Amino acid sequence: MDFILEAGWGGQLAQWESIAWTDISTRVDLTSGVSITRGASDELSETQPGTMSLRLDNQDQALTPDNPASPFHPYVRCNVPVRGAVALTPEPPAGAGPWPLILLGDDFKDGRVDPVLWPGTYGGAAEVGGRARIPLTPGGFAGYQSAAVWRLGGSSLSARLVTLPAAGGSTAAETGMWVNSATAGTRVGWTYNPLTHSVVAQSQTGYFDPAAVSIPYSPGSHRWLRLRDTGVTTVWESSGDGHTWVIGRSAPSLAWLASDLQFVDFMGSRTGGTGDAAEWDYAGTRVHPRFHGTVNGWPIRWEGLESTAAITCTDLFKRLGRDPELRSCLTEEVLLDGPAAYYPLAEPAGSTSAGDLSGSGVGTLTRVGTTGVVAFGDVAGPAATGDTAARFTPVSATSGRMLGGDLGPAFEAASMALYNHVECWFSTSTPGRVMLALTSSEGDYQVVLSLDGSGRLVLEFVLSEGELIQVPVATGNLADGQVHHVAYDEYTTTVYVDGAALSAAGMLQALGLRRITVGGYSGTRMWDGTISHIALYTRPPGPVGPTLALHYPAGNSGFSGEPADDRIRRLVRYTGLGSPVIYGTTHDPVAGQGPGGALALARLREIEGTESGKLFAARDQVAIAYASRDVRYNPAPDTDAFTIAYADLETDQVQYRRDDQKMINTVVASRPGGATQRVTDATSIAAYGTYAPPGGDLSLLKTSDNSVLDAANWLIHRYRDPAAELREVPIEAYSHPDYAAILSADIGTHFTVTGLPAPTADIRTTVEGYTETIQLNRHAITFHTSAQVTDSVWALDDPTYSVLGTTTRLAY
Repeated sequence: MDFILEAGWGGQLAQWESIAWTDISTRVDLTSGVSITRGASDELSETQPGTMSLRLDNQDQALTPDNPASPFHPYVRCNVPVRGAVALTPEPPAGAGPWPLILLGDDFKDGRVDPVLWPGTYGGAAEVGGRARIPLTPGGFAGYQSAAVWRLGGSSLSARLVTLPAAGGSTAAETGMWVNSATAGTRVGWTYNPLTHSVVAQSQTGYFDPAAVSIPYSPGSHRWLRLRDTGVTTVWESSGDGHTWVIGRSAPSLAWLASDLQFVDFMGSRTGGTGDAAEWDYAGTRVHPRFHGTVNGWPIRWEGLESTAAITCTDLFKRLGRDPELRSCLTEEVLLDGPAAYYPLAEPAGSTSAGDLSGSGVGTLTRVGTTGVVAFGDVAGPAATGDTAARFTPVSATSGRMLGGDLGPAFEAASMALYNHVECWFSTSTPGRVMLALTSSEGDYQVVLSLDGSGRLVLEFVLSEGELIQVPVATGNLADGQVHHVAYDEYTTTVYVDGAALSAAGMLQALGLRRITVGGYSGTRMWDGTISHIALYTRPPGPVGPTLALHYPAGNSGFSGEPADDRIRRLVRYTGLGSPVIYGTTHDPVAGQGPGGALALARLREIEGTESGKLFAARDQVAIAYASRDVRYNPAPDTDAFTIAYADLETDQVQYRRDDQKMINTVVASRPGGATQRVTDATSIAAYGTYAPPGGDLSLLKTSDNSVLDAANWLIHRYRDPAAELREVPIEAYSHPDYAAILSADIGTHFTVTGLPAPTADIRTTVEGYTETIQLNRHAITFHTSAQVTDSVWALDDPTYSVLGTTTRLAY
């Protein structure tokens, strides 16, 4: 067992896949150990930020912050991305073959070439610094070569290419991982070509493959290479971490893969130029990720001349906890779509100007005119935002105040080269007025959004020739006192009103727009009503309107009624952390997201609590994970991560408890705009007294009162009389034959302990979290568990899940 620790110096979480990882495993002090915590203490508790703590050797001062001599300078700073994994390399089998290649394993850390495993090693190949070093000598060949006792058919071979050779002025050079048949020149393998900086998937006959697949090399994708055969198909796979694999090529299995005795060759060669070496390691190793996160800081400690860095790292929950509070759903959606200018017009009362939130550097909007009123902060904007709108009250159609501003030269240049798209929200009872206008610096290009005398939307264009072009849109009367959303897509000549697409044939393309006025134009048709959330976009050719149309449900209802998994995806996108991992299929519709003022993590917790789901940070990638409640329904026995006998735990700290810690027999629950309802279990109350949920009354983002009632009943049915259960299961995992299976257990998975000295000898548990300590030749894991039966639901005619009075709980 090895512990792999990699640091992404200079990398960012938002660009996780492009990080160039540096292996710093040799610095890890495995005597003191690596401590990792994940998950929650039980199923009713929220998952906490996961942490990893360990001590690193800093004798060379490479980890000392602000040390210009460090090879990692200037990136030894907080929030360095890190990932940790346990690597299991199989012991090569004893005796005569043939053996499946999955059993070939060498971590290259014993300081010598194994003469049994690699009897054919040639050309000066050697084990150096825990790696197989393969010289690329001009005019020469070198390699680690096994005996012909292996078979790839139905098996696999993998390794990590640690050090890439350079082109070195050669006309040809490569390093590769080959599986060779009994016929010379017939082989399958991966090679790396330093002249083209590419990896090549090959199946050669006579040392040639006309269908070879060449892929540009990426350290985030091709650091690990694998050959795998299913007996039907052979696949060439690559990975950035040795755990998640991507197929680069596939082909029908060749007969010799299952019949011939094969040998493995990690080789290198070049013609001419300057010699160097390639390095491979972890042949046959299986990688089990244990942590993904960032370093909190670099506390350096000196003991005499010995220097260490005792670091603590935290997973993505730390990032979610430090993000700024979300703004309204509408504002977050607009910002996500990258406007070139964005004026919500939601300033507080007393403001005299309006600011831009796009971050692009366009100017503010200031009041223009001396009569009439432009007021902020006293009239509601779009219904679901909680924002206010700017209120325009003119003296007359030709006398009033507007807002105006200069969008700046950068916007002007973009507007000249790209397509312009505009959206805003408004309300009025007065037709025949102008919402906003955009003009070029010289006024030769003008775009005006207005309502005609019947309240219909009209787009007005003046181009360089000076002719006024009016494009009426069949909207009906929009001067009805209601709040409306309008967006126009210049590329497709389409207008969207309250989310519905309408043709605007005849719309023209304006160029070089720079100035904006809001609430009138040229001192005429002064707006009488509200305007808010003006957003301007400059984009290359392509439709934008369908995206802008989605801003209507964002502002009008906060996407009320969307499934819970879509809400999870939406909230995670706001944080810049990409797409979450979603497990399960039961996702009820949820109420609108609501106004701003809360962290994304708090909003995610609302969905987690509403849906009885589970939110956590993935350990095998940089992603937020969410598991719906049905993931835990009646899992099949063969889905257990592992089964372990009580006698094989090798610890004496197992906790088997029945108490009132989780008891719930009365629930008061409500939803936004709905009824407040109470659910009780009289039998439980009579026996034990009243127990409410730990957090008190429930406020759930449900869309119907019946859904609230279902959620409350689900809690009562599960916890009105909790049975005895295993709460803590410590395991000395390293010495157990199923070590790899134990490592696969994660939050929400199951395992069974057999032979317990308890009324029920075999108990199936659900993992809620764990703590682990990884040391040299030792790996202790304490799982925090709950009874799997708590989440069982009724299944018709099932011998386990339809037992009257015990497992007849209806699914929620």
